[in-house]
Amino acid sequence: MDDDLPESVKECLKILDDCVDFLSDLERNLDDEKEDELAPDLKLHQLYDMTEDVAESAKIKRAESNLMRRQIGDTL
Repeated sequence: MDDDLPESVKECLKILDDCVDFLSDLERNLDDEKEDELAPDLKLHQLYDMTEDVAESAKIKRAESNLMRRQIGDTL
């Protein structure tokens, strides 16, 4: 029975990794929908700032997602 425990833990971590991937994708999709909405009467510099903010936000989210994957991978 002790030999089965590590395999069970690995299976649980795999399921957890899949769930994290699914939730991360879902969060990204929801955020993308919100980011696609434009407010009327924006000036050009406001649009430029918004574009920069969206690009930086996407980079941060990607980095967070990659960090989570690496942390989960290290536990396997």
